[in-house]
Amino acid sequence: QVQLVESGGGSVQAGGSLRLSCAASGFTYCMGWFRQAPGKEREGVATVDGLGRTSYADSVKGRFTISKDKAKNTLYLQMNSLKPEDTAMYYCAAGAPATGWGGCSPIAIGYNYWGQGTQVTVSS
Repeated sequence: QVQLVESGGGSVQAGGSLRLSCAASGFTYCMGWFRQAPGKEREGVATVDGLGRTSYADSVKGRFTISKDKAKNTLYLQMNSLKPEDTAMYYCAAGAPATGWGGCSPIAIGYNYWGQGTQVTVSS
């Protein structure tokens, strides 16, 4: 079992920034950030694979950056230019295998391990 603990969420005004952290008991090949707002499906935000390759949801491209510190077993999500529609519970996830074409799946069902979530609220 991989244990994940998120931190760094909070309330900010539109245009502000937050940096989320995910302390992991160990890294898997695929790591990612997902978010879920009330009444909506959990959606993939960003992923990073074992080679350091990243992918992003169209809605956050150019604003969010996923990164990892292998030495510290910590995953990060830098969120800039936040919008009210970014408001959601954010989850760190791990355990998805590499896809046949390389890279990591942006679909939540593919991930086996999840953190408890950290709330991000962006006000206008």
